[in-house]
Amino acid sequence: MTRLWSDAMRTNPYLIFNGNCREAFEFYAGLFGGRIEAISTFAGTPAESYVPPDWKDKILHVELRYGDNVLFGSDAGDQNFQKAQGFGIAIVLDDIAEGERLFNGLAEGGTVKMPFGATFWAKRFGMVDDRFGTPWMVNCGQPE
Repeated sequence: MTRLWSDAMRTNPYLIFNGNCREAFEFYAGLFGGRIEAISTFAGTPAESYVPPDWKDKILHVELRYGDNVLFGSDAGDQNFQKAQGFGIAIVLDDIAEGERLFNGLAEGGTVKMPFGATFWAKRFGMVDDRFGTPWMVNCGQPE
């Protein structure tokens, strides 16, 4: 069988926002201790002609790196935006204190779907839709 991708293939979430992508990614960079490595707006690109004048400074593409992770995003606009559903971005780590910090940060202004607590499969687990509507799951360690 011929392989189309190398062993270095990665899967990275690409988040779509309705005009607040910059705010979301600045928040994520601070919370995750990452850095925005690439950011471009609609202005000055061929895509500029497809957005209203007040959207020229909205995000066409952004790339955030934190640890070995990469998160991508963009603004879609009213007619192309759909609320995220049917998935969650899983954060998996061993450090319960760090997991709680991340969960609480994501929960600020958001909606907790499952409180951060012990489960049969993890020392701590919680689900939250952050204030931007992005669904997250924080999973910490295996139970004893």
